[in-house]
Amino acid sequence: EQPYLQLKHQLEQKRNHLRQLLASTPLRPIPSHGSYFELYSYASASNLPEADMALRLVQEGGVAAIPTSAFYTHKTDHQTLRFCFAKQESTLEAAAKKLQSFAW
Repeated sequence: EQPYLQLKHQLEQKRNHLRQLLASTPLRPIPSHGSYFELYSYASASNLPEADMALRLVQEGGVAAIPTSAFYTHKTDHQTLRFCFAKQESTLEAAAKKLQSFAW
């Protein structure tokens, strides 16, 4: 089988691995399909606007996320962040460890 035909399976494994890793955080997955990004809600942990939370995660937690409000014309805020899971497992595990110890 051609390597590119394995891509879907590999990405599904990475997505599922990230979901398992983040299960012990306040982040709740919002299933995405056909993407190597997964959306997560942090509404149960903070009232911060998405852009502020994304900035705080980078500065204090060392993890980058994309605020979904960046994709809306009127900056609609649903307290969700977009994480890329097309990474090496060690990178996902290191990020998850930081998110598990983050002071939400």
